[in-house]
Amino acid sequence: MNSELIQKYNVPGPRYTSYPTVPYWDAEAPTIEQWSEKVKATFDATNGGEGISIYIHLPFCERLCTYCACNKRITVNHGVEKPYIEAVLKEWQMYLAIFKETPRISEIHFGGGTPTFFSPENLKFLMDGIKATSEYVEGAAFSFEGHPGNTTKEHLQTLFEAGFTRLSLGIQDFDQAVQQIINRIQAYEEVEQVTKWAREIGYTSINFDLIFGLPKQNKNTIIDTIQKTNILKPERIAFYSYAHVPWVKSVGQRLFTEEDLPKGDEKRELYELGKKMFLDNGYVEIGMDHFTLKEDELFAAAEEKTLHRNFMGYTPSHTSLLLGLGVSSISDTWTAFGQNVKVVEQYQKIVNSGELPIFKGHLLNDEDLFLRKQILNIMCHFETEWDVASEYAAYMEEVRSRLREMEADGLLKSSLGRIEVTELGIPFIRNICMSLDARLWRSKPTTQLFSATV
Repeated sequence: MNSELIQKYNVPGPRYTSYPTVPYWDAEAPTIEQWSEKVKATFDATNGGEGISIYIHLPFCERLCTYCACNKRITVNHGVEKPYIEAVLKEWQMYLAIFKETPRISEIHFGGGTPTFFSPENLKFLMDGIKATSEYVEGAAFSFEGHPGNTTKEHLQTLFEAGFTRLSLGIQDFDQAVQQIINRIQAYEEVEQVTKWAREIGYTSINFDLIFGLPKQNKNTIIDTIQKTNILKPERIAFYSYAHVPWVKSVGQRLFTEEDLPKGDEKRELYELGKKMFLDNGYVEIGMDHFTLKEDELFAAAEEKTLHRNFMGYTPSHTSLLLGLGVSSISDTWTAFGQNVKVVEQYQKIVNSGELPIFKGHLLNDEDLFLRKQILNIMCHFETEWDVASEYAAYMEEVRSRLREMEADGLLKSSLGRIEVTELGIPFIRNICMSLDARLWRSKPTTQLFSATV
């Protein structure tokens, strides 16, 4: 890749898991009444068809991974498990009261934190509480994130029996020096064993999370990590750029310095090297930072243009209603966002008092909805089209003007009512989406909000 392009476009920018992005949500959160109305309206419109998605945040970890900017609670006290799960199920009951009819679930994802911090028995207790009050859409997809160091065969078997067929392993890097500095210790043999168990039990899709740009990483560590990954051949690979955001309460990221990090051309070379190795081993790039084998349904979704992106990442199909349960989880009704409080004790206190724990959110206006669709199209399909008679057509012409330099650099093709990202432009997809972001253009951040785009 041209190093001049990297230098030009490597600026802070959102990852666009939502539009508007969280820093540009309304200053005041929707009231609980407004939020409940939005949830009910979307549920009523979609429950008979696509169903709903559920994300459950399980925040506990026994050790702090120093690269991590997620909401987590470090503890070795496993007595926290049952009270937390009981609170999650109480929150679920509150949403059932809003629905007033049995929900049809199309997708469940356990994220964290470390979901496999929880015992198999407690995870079964959680799933039994969901299953007893719902129906599943045909072909419903259940997935969970696991730490290779504490994911047992019993975890895998218990969750498989509860309907889970997808497993995501947080690996990041196999190199011991890198693992030491990020405090994410797991031997290759542990990953190999968990992968083998999952396939023997019947899991049909395994994902490896890998990160480039970590402290102490170099070409040799990336080559070794991807060679090992290619041996195990997971169906999906998420190859993320390390987001260095120590200002976002990421205390662990202050345990190493900027000098430890590969930057600019060096960092992007790690990605290009990794990408080539994935493609040479039969993987296809289907979205920003994501690769799949052609046998995986995520590839089929990309080919059929049904690929969707939400707060859980890329998914094979669209659901308008995503409920986030648990501390800090974000819910999405398509016309509104709502986020739960971020402190475990506060979350449990509010839920146990019989109230929904939403503390911030956003009601999307018509312009938000229009731009959300365009940005989502680019993130999922590398292209978007709009009606030139639309009331937002004039704004989109402004967007095309902003994109002229990127077009001259070969990152995209633009015509009346259409934008198409080129292969060269895929690594700069966040920059392209920034050009559409009306809220970002109207109010440029004056402090650090986002990680670098490249």
